[in-house]
Amino acid sequence: MSKQRIGIVGARGYTGAELIKLIARHPNLQLVFVSSRELDGQRVSEHNDSHTGDLRYENPDPAAVVAKHADVVILALPNGKAAPYVQAIDVAAPQTLVLDLSADFRFDAAWYYGLPELTRKGYAGQKRISNPGCYATAMQLAIAPLKDLLAAPPVCFGVSGYSGAGTTPSDKNDPRKLSDNLMPYALTGHTHEKEASFQLGLPVEFMPHVAPHFRGLTVTTNVYLSGSTKRDEIIARFKKAHAGEKLVRIIDDAPWVSRIANCHHAEIGGFAMSADGRRVVVVATLDNLLKGAATQAMQNINLALGFDELTGIPHD
Repeated sequence: MSKQRIGIVGARGYTGAELIKLIARHPNLQLVFVSSRELDGQRVSEHNDSHTGDLRYENPDPAAVVAKHADVVILALPNGKAAPYVQAIDVAAPQTLVLDLSADFRFDAAWYYGLPELTRKGYAGQKRISNPGCYATAMQLAIAPLKDLLAAPPVCFGVSGYSGAGTTPSDKNDPRKLSDNLMPYALTGHTHEKEASFQLGLPVEFMPHVAPHFRGLTVTTNVYLSGSTKRDEIIARFKKAHAGEKLVRIIDDAPWVSRIANCHHAEIGGFAMSADGRRVVVVATLDNLLKGAATQAMQNINLALGFDELTGIPHD
């Protein structure tokens, strides 16, 4: 079987580096171009030891990306930057599979929203895939099994490592300012709050924070229930909802972010109940660069290309 040609636009960031690693592991994908304005001309192998060969970073404009004739194009650009590339591909190469990692198309009904554990049944051969946000992924996995029991909007307290703030310098990714610190930001109206609310079809309240660790996030969700419920019933709901999902693990205790760093799965646990059984607190953790971004992108690409969904993804 010939390999599918794949390229990455905007590969300098942390997620781009993880994508290069996953593509290198994949038996049916061939990386044919990698774009980065800052690294233009430098060998990919100098920055990512999972890639061998002489492939170099370049800085192609949208027309040049189309001219690469890739079967798959991953857009790993900041929010608001994807449209020119999508427009060029729509016109000249509509058959190309485009996966966008930004928030630009997560609210667009013409794009498949790829959170496989919740949406894969809705995939119908679309060539335009929007990858979910990292926090939004954790929130949806933690709330979806309880949707029909909710008595009030779920309230989510999130803490992420500073890799989630990207590579562009800011207070949120400055290790000196984060040292011995927890930095709250965008406490109402965060993009992932809007995304989770839109996808779940219910209001979700979200308060994000940045911590001094590099990777991995935790979302602690407070849920008020419409009736008294036992803890065993809550756990049974989660196990049923995520049954057979290799990249979602339901555990008894509240998961620790240190245990999922560099892992490709999410963990959900805790399930602490109030005395009257009308409130439960659920904790979800995942690596924001992997299950929150690159791993999920690979799941979606595999699904679209007809491969086993976990091809190239390390898992138990």
